[in-house]
This record gives sequence, structure tokens and C-alpha cells, in this order.
Amino acid sequence: MSKRRIRFILSLSITIVVIFLLLTGSSVLLISIVNDANVPLGTFITWLGMICLPLSIYWSHKQFSEPNNTFRKALKTVLRILIVLAILWVPICYGLAGNISFTFTEKSTFQGGQSAMKLFWYFTYGIPIAAVLVLFIHFITILFNRND
Repeated sequence: MSKRRIRFILSLSITIVVIFLLLTGSSVLLISIVNDANVPLGTFITWLGMICLPLSIYWSHKQFSEPNNTFRKALKTVLRILIVLAILWVPICYGLAGNISFTFTEKSTFQGGQSAMKLFWYFTYGIPIAAVLVLFIHFITILFNRND
């Protein structure tokens, strides 16, 4: 089995486990990593899933790692940007919320307030939606270009 295939299976498996944990609202997500501070394990589990989703798409098809035309190179670039944004998800969201549990209040200031919360949700939903959209566009182009 090739390295790309192993990476794909591993990242897809992690993505599926993380999605399952999030959809079921598992109590594992609420476990505090640090006793004195509110640092939930769910933040880091979600972060791992955010990174593994675009990675699993990137490694799913050879056209993403070795594109043969300009359009495929653009899809590869978008996926790479999504992977970098997923890696930066915790630091960016920490900056928005002001805490690692990503809780927001009715503050009048930006950090931790309602405006920051809206950006947090756009960013959090944007990464997986964009990754799935890249995969969907990839499949559509395969349907119309049977010579791939």
C-alpha cells in the first residue's frame, strides 16, 4: 500500500471518529485537560478533525498531489490554504474568543463578544464546507472529463 493511501485512510478515519464524537455530543469532549483552567479536550479533538478533513481530501486522489492542468493546480492550492487555515484554527479562534474553550458573552468589546462569535462560526464552518466543496467540484470535473 502506498504512503498516500495510508495517509488517506488514517486521516479519513480520524475525521470520521471526530465527526461521530461531535454529532453524538460525547462526554469525552468536555473532559478538562488542565484542572485549574477550562481547557476542554473537545477543542483539540475538533482541531484534529478540522485538520484531517482537508488532508483526507488532499490524499484521496492523485490529482490533488500531482495535478495535470491549471484547474487542478488551483484546487490543490485551495486545499493547501484550507489545511493551513485548519492548522491555524485554534490560534485564530483563541484570538477571537479570548479563551481556549471558545465561549463568547454579550461583551461590548470585540474579543469574546458577539461580533467575534459570528466570525468564529463563519471560520469554523467555512473550513469543512470549503473542503467538501473542493471535493464536489473535483468529482463534477471528473464526470465531465472522462479522460482523467
